[in-house]
Amino acid sequence: MKEIEIKLPKMGESIEEGTIISWSVAVGDEVEQDQTILEVATDKVDSEVPAPATGTITQLLVEPDQVVKVGQIIAKMEAGEVKASKEKPTPSASKDAAKETSQKPAPQVPKKQISSASNSASSYTLNSNQNTFFSPLVVSIAKQHHISFEELARIPATGNDGRLRKSDIFKYIEEGRPAQFAQPVPEASGFQVPNLKLDKEKGKIVEMDRMRQMIADHMVFSKHTSPHVTAYVEADLTDMVNWRNANKKAFQEKYGEKLTFTPLFVEAVAKAVKDFPMINVSVDGKNIIVKENINIGMATALPSGNLIVPVVKNADQKDLKTIAAEVNALAEKARNNKLKHDETSGSTFTISNVGTFGSLMGTPIINQPEVAILATGIIKKRAEVMEYEDGDKIEIRQMMYLSLSFDHRVVDGFLGGSFLRRVADYFEDFDVEKTF
Repeated sequence: MKEIEIKLPKMGESIEEGTIISWSVAVGDEVEQDQTILEVATDKVDSEVPAPATGTITQLLVEPDQVVKVGQIIAKMEAGEVKASKEKPTPSASKDAAKETSQKPAPQVPKKQISSASNSASSYTLNSNQNTFFSPLVVSIAKQHHISFEELARIPATGNDGRLRKSDIFKYIEEGRPAQFAQPVPEASGFQVPNLKLDKEKGKIVEMDRMRQMIADHMVFSKHTSPHVTAYVEADLTDMVNWRNANKKAFQEKYGEKLTFTPLFVEAVAKAVKDFPMINVSVDGKNIIVKENINIGMATALPSGNLIVPVVKNADQKDLKTIAAEVNALAEKARNNKLKHDETSGSTFTISNVGTFGSLMGTPIINQPEVAILATGIIKKRAEVMEYEDGDKIEIRQMMYLSLSFDHRVVDGFLGGSFLRRVADYFEDFDVEKTF
């Protein structure tokens, strides 16, 4: 019999690891090639991993909730024909077998008395670790042990450029988490973080689903990492609205695609990003990575109410017809929970259309590791004063507020404001003679 090592497959650009959700098989189970054997979660979507061949599962090397790297061996099997007559183990027996043959979980870290942790906390200060970039593995370990980002920032780091390593966290936990109760060193004002005991009152308990927990962690991490600044402009979309209303029927008849405002927004934003490449960057420690591609993410609501960000890749290189087709396809997949990893990864700039929900404007949170995000408000008719050579006139115009949240570490007010104004200009200067 030929032994086959089953490795965690590559699940999309920039995806380097995943979390095992559950195994669909146990040791001794016979499987067909391409049969689903486990579910894996990343920070984007959940995915099913198929069997690479037909045969029998001999070992399960990782357990549910364990974080594994792409390419890591997660199981072993023997290739061979499936015997239909072979009796399969019961579910309970399968679980026992999987537990016995899988790898041992990470050793439990001994707990120390809270009093000793409190006593040694005085040696830690709130900002002992100046590098606030934490790898997904570090964040995952912190979540398992209920360690906040503020507490992570107090742990002494031994990695390159002051980065926190896995060994740093485990050593810190073995010491009893001495920084758990640390207070900031009093400044001249003597201010200390108050220990607020908030009354959360009683009510129905609704447990967050896994995706909502991931979104919550991602949002808190973004606010913790990036100093957010939000700028606003107002844009006159009258020409764009009139052109779209006049051409949407013909566009659908010609291409079989609905023409919403989203493709028009994506097209204009991609142009503006190309004009201002320093908006299309990420921060890596003390370095700035200027992206080669312009991939526009579009925040989309799922049926559960959660949000996901499918991505239009290389948007600056595509025409309106192609962008519209991709936007419609991605939105449809999102509604049916069929998005793949590649379709939700690799974005370099994100648009959030808060106007879809009737909001006048919004203050969006940056989609890490990007450095800016655009929110488009509702398009609303308003009476506006229009300037002409023969005098001012009051007209009914289609107006919209745009807001840009940006990372003030690398995007200054001039760059952020100039980029936002350029987006508004592209919206306002829409070519009413545009053909498709």
